[in-house]
Parts: sequence; C-alpha cells; structure tokens
Amino acid sequence: MEAEHEKLLQSYPYYWGFTPEEDYYNQQQITSSKSHFTSPRGLTLFTRSWLPNPATTPPRALIFMVHGYGNDISWTFQATPIFLAQMGFACFALDLQGHGHSQGLKAFVPSVDLVVHDCLSFFNSIKQDPRFHHLPCFLFGESMGGAICLMIHFSDRQGFQGAILVAPMCKISDKVKPKWPIPQILTFLARFFPTLPIVPTPDLLYKSVKVDHKKVVADMNPSRYRGRPRLGTVLELLRVTDFLSQRLGDVNLPFIVLHGSADVVTDPDVSRELYKEARSEDKTIKVYDGMMHSLLFGETDENVEIVRNDVLSWLNARCKNE
Repeated sequence: MEAEHEKLLQSYPYYWGFTPEEDYYNQQQITSSKSHFTSPRGLTLFTRSWLPNPATTPPRALIFMVHGYGNDISWTFQATPIFLAQMGFACFALDLQGHGHSQGLKAFVPSVDLVVHDCLSFFNSIKQDPRFHHLPCFLFGESMGGAICLMIHFSDRQGFQGAILVAPMCKISDKVKPKWPIPQILTFLARFFPTLPIVPTPDLLYKSVKVDHKKVVADMNPSRYRGRPRLGTVLELLRVTDFLSQRLGDVNLPFIVLHGSADVVTDPDVSRELYKEARSEDKTIKVYDGMMHSLLFGETDENVEIVRNDVLSWLNARCKNE
C-alpha cells in the first residue's frame, strides 16, 4: 500500500496532469513567469505571475495573492490566478517563508509581521513596473493568507483598493484546536523548542477538500507540508488570529469575504463578525451552505464555479472595463 501511495504521488508533475507548464498556459491563453525575489531581510522567495494574453487583453487590475498554511503557489493554488488572468487580471504571488520553493525551515513561520513585510516589499516592487501604473490593486488571500492580507492592510492603509478574503483565518476553528491542557503545555515548550513539529492536529487537507478525487490531486503536491505543525508557527498563528479578532472594527478597505458554512478549519462565524464590525463602507459577505474550507479547488466543479463567479462579479463591479 505504501509503495502504491508513493507511485501515485509521483504520477502527476502538475495538478492538471502531464501537459508542460508553458503548453498549458498557452492552451489557457495566458502568459506566466516564475522568478525569485530577495526580501529586505535577505530571504530568497519564489514568485510567480499569471497575466492576460498581452496580444488581446491589457490588464484591468493587479491582484496580489497570498496562499495558506502548508500550501504553496505552484500546485492547485494556480487554478484561481489562471482563471483570473483569463478574465483580464494580472496576478502575482510568492511562496511565503518556509513554504514551497522559498527559503526557510519547512512550515516554520516565526513572525507573521516579517512575512507581511516580505509580501509588501514584493507587491510594491511589482507596482513600480511602468506597464501597471494607475491600475487598481487588490489583495487576495486564502485561509492564513486571508489573515496576512488583513495585516498587510493594517500596515499599508492606502496601498490597495480592496481585498478578496477566502475562508480567512481570523480565528482557528475550535474543531481543530488542541484541547486543554495541551495548549498550555505547548506554549511552555515553544519557548525552548519553537521549531519542534509536535502539535497534535488532524491533516487539514482531508478536512478542507470535499471531492475525493481532488483530495488525491491535492495530496500529490510535492511541496505540501505533511508533518505536524511546529510549536512556534502555531503560537504565532494563535497570536495573530487573536490580534485580528480584536481589531475587526479597524478594517476599512473594500472587501468580499467568502466562507463555507461547513468549514471546520477556520470559523465562518468570525467572517460574519468581520462583515458586521468592519468600518468599510463597501463590504460583501458570501457564506455557502454546506461548502468546506477549500472553496476554489476542493468543492465540486459546479460549486467552484459559483465561488469564482462571485469573486469575478465583485472585481468587475470595481474595475473599469477597458
């Protein structure tokens, strides 16, 4: 059984199958590139872009994307920026510290504040490109990436015209949090062993993705972190989610928040609170009955299309048609 699993993991070089990347992007009528960015603190971070076909579609806006915990930008995450590039949006993303092809101990995030600074530095470098001057800029974040987008907003109040928050981790669901007294013990241990991967949580992939064959595809990701969460990362995410849950009323940029009612990884009730408490005059919430955490890949194709179209409608309403 172990050998069969290993064989399966090696069967697809890309989430869409065997078509080489450049050929696939050409089929989708977009252009894509990958590169590396050195952050101000000297970290080498892997980056990607997905752009509309330059021959037919000038970009209508820039979308700066942030992935979730244990994930990266080279596997199923690509499905969304490919779709958005087909719709005329220029998308940019980076593998966060300790994720994907970026530098850092796997899945170790000692400081979300430093990660926010990494993201802002990269996003601001893209904005300097003369091709993109005067285009509106939007944030897009999934799960932990949604929390990071809100932290980016707090760091740069004027830098973005809106945010798309997909199942944002403004609070980790009690359904996957360790029970007392484990958090107290882990907090003590984290002072001495922050990188220790011993936090007892279930594999979130299987609690995130609904469709069985999509679970198989998601699990093939060669960069997916499969170990237990590290003590320091969990403490930092708990600190940030606690901070955010206290400051929902400070959010004042336009946003759409999208959440599945059956999400057991991040709490849809906190997205409802965000919508209620945020000072933003332009705010939208979509809670999808019965959908789980992975809204833009893990659901049925019909459900994914519903969520994509809600994101697209929201963007279209806030961008001038070229």
